[in-house]
Amino acid sequence: MLPSPPISEAFADLPPDHADLPERLPEPARAALARILPDVRRKLSPRGLDTWLRGADVLLQMGRGDGALRAWIEAMPEVSRDLGEDVLADMATACLGFASRTSGGVIERILDTAPLAARRLGDASLFKSYLRFLEHILARAPRAMRPMLDHLGELLDVLTLGGLRRWADWGIDAHRSDYAELQLYFSLQSEAAQSVLQTERKGVVLVDVQRRLTIYLRALWGRDFMLVPTAGDFEQRIGLRPFAADHKLYLPDALDDWRDIPGLDLYRAQAAHLAAHFAAMKNPITAEGLVSLQMACIGLIEDARAEELAIARFPKLRRFWARFHTKTAGGMAGQFDRIARALINPDLPGDDDLSLWVQSRFACMDLSDTLASRELGLRLADRLQAAPYSRHGDIPSCPYRCDNRILWEYEEIDWQQSSAMVPEQVRKHVSVTEMVNEVEVETAGEDAQEIWVQSAEFFDDDGTSFNEREGKEPVALPVLYEEFDHTIQMARPCWATVREIRPKLGDPADVQTILEQNSRITERLRHLLDAMRPQGTQRIRKLEDGDELDLNAAVMAAIDTRMRRQPDPRVMMRLVRHTRDTAVMVLLDLSESTNDTAPGDQTILQLTQTACVLLSEAIHQVGDSFAIHGFCSDGRQNVFYNRFKDFEQPWAELAKARLMGAEGRLSTRMGAAIRHATTHLGQVKASRKLMLVLTDGEPADIDIRDPFYLRHDARQAVDAARQQGVVPFCLTLDPRADAYAQRIFGDRNVQVLDRVERLPERLPQLYASLTR
Repeated sequence: MLPSPPISEAFADLPPDHADLPERLPEPARAALARILPDVRRKLSPRGLDTWLRGADVLLQMGRGDGALRAWIEAMPEVSRDLGEDVLADMATACLGFASRTSGGVIERILDTAPLAARRLGDASLFKSYLRFLEHILARAPRAMRPMLDHLGELLDVLTLGGLRRWADWGIDAHRSDYAELQLYFSLQSEAAQSVLQTERKGVVLVDVQRRLTIYLRALWGRDFMLVPTAGDFEQRIGLRPFAADHKLYLPDALDDWRDIPGLDLYRAQAAHLAAHFAAMKNPITAEGLVSLQMACIGLIEDARAEELAIARFPKLRRFWARFHTKTAGGMAGQFDRIARALINPDLPGDDDLSLWVQSRFACMDLSDTLASRELGLRLADRLQAAPYSRHGDIPSCPYRCDNRILWEYEEIDWQQSSAMVPEQVRKHVSVTEMVNEVEVETAGEDAQEIWVQSAEFFDDDGTSFNEREGKEPVALPVLYEEFDHTIQMARPCWATVREIRPKLGDPADVQTILEQNSRITERLRHLLDAMRPQGTQRIRKLEDGDELDLNAAVMAAIDTRMRRQPDPRVMMRLVRHTRDTAVMVLLDLSESTNDTAPGDQTILQLTQTACVLLSEAIHQVGDSFAIHGFCSDGRQNVFYNRFKDFEQPWAELAKARLMGAEGRLSTRMGAAIRHATTHLGQVKASRKLMLVLTDGEPADIDIRDPFYLRHDARQAVDAARQQGVVPFCLTLDPRADAYAQRIFGDRNVQVLDRVERLPERLPQLYASLTR
């Protein structure tokens, strides 16, 4: 056996940026690095090697012990081999977050078990979700982390990532304050742990059968397919449907048996169906101009066409797939089931007249042409257009069919130039004769394509000027924002349109009335606000080390020296500047529900206006920059946005009149409004940016039936705002907000106000606590 090379020789080829790393490492980590480095240099790219070494440097500077550093060096090359090099940076970032919540020993255990988790999960996106799950456990029950990691292999052998999260949450909720029972539960030593484990376990895990499925597809099609697990049950019991994208097959991470059919057979059916799409489709189908029903009908026919071509090569696939077409759902989904059953069994007559019609037309169709599926699908949609259809609710019951996203091709648009799609308003100066005889709408609005204005004043019979009544220039062009669709786990680009509209003017004298009626609250807040007010420049005297000489102290020290007394050495002083650099955005929910009456015979809108007046007076007194905006919506095309006060505007008569003229109407599409408010905050130069969202209910709109759709979109908008340096905080008046507000804004960024009538007092106090 040849002796190991000296450590100095092992580090000879280190990149220049990391040449001094071995000298700074402790002995166990240095030995591990010398042993592993030759193999890592062969398997990792230069970029991956640099990320791995930087991660080791970060853990070294973090100072969480030698064990965590050694675990990083030994474990992460194996993780990168299974999941790719990009996961190294995510793991290093996660370790920095773990360091603020737990000890170095727990971080060492997380890193030691990372290769096991990577092998069992089998996908980089799932591994990132696993890291977020660990953060979730550390936030709720840090004591549960070590015993759970000690049994991680046993847990991941039978649970998916979603099942593991539900199992852990059950134990935390049941034993959060009983540390002994918590230890037994996460060590799998309690009956409750085993019982919940049996409830959450799945029949077949994809990682266990992935190699067998790959061989199965290779035998059918003579080529390899990459199978990627998806955490379909991570947040919901209903998993995502399988899909194909980027030349990969995405399958659920685990499957139960389906009506006495083994889960492995269901995996085979899903994989064979997705592979049949790849083999049958030559060109994608354009989705431009199609509605949801038409796309569903085209997808149904295309599924049958792809399967029929596969059956022509492998006849026994017909009987194999037909086993899954026995269940019939209700409504439109049931009609789709009957049609699919008629197409997979052409020798049997359809269950109804429409199924027979589709069966006969499909038999005459050219199976080699994808456009034939489009034509027959559109004809089927015409026959079904009278029946109600929901894209989210009317899902066929066949468990192996995919979501057909591989079929569609969308027109590529330069979203950066999206505002150019909105026609610019034209203003023309015309004569009096043209104005009287040709004008169609005398008082055109902000959305008018053409505005006519006279060069000279022309007055109506009531004495008002036509020019003053003419449509005013729009506040801003409509802005298009993306919207996150949680059902497909993708953002829909340019989906919601935000339209800034000019707020109506109220009576600014009402502001003074509000201040007089709430003088007691103002007096109680006065001392708190005085303490927050910046004090300018202060001199800190009696310092031994300062910026300049304190002349009075120096004179006294000289006198003491002359009189042979011990002089005070603190003869320096320092100038300290106390300044504030905070920008506050108040975003008001102005939906129809704000017109509801609250205790005290005031509407929620009136209480909101009162609270904003007191808050504005408080911020104005402190000197921070602030803005007050509001929003409501009427579908995704009309998210109306009011700017009552902007950052550069003073808190004066105009801003007060706009706030007093606020109206409550329509619905609450919160995600688009938060994105637009974040855009305005991004134009402000401030070291701290706070967004206060004041709402009385959950996100909702007239064109959305799924209650979770807008919640997930709002959560994505909040996360995007945080990435831009904005701190969103929600003050909600909904007593049921615990069910959704914390999911949107985070556990610590939500406050539920049980007593609505206390809103005028609570809002300024909240501002003071958040900006102190």
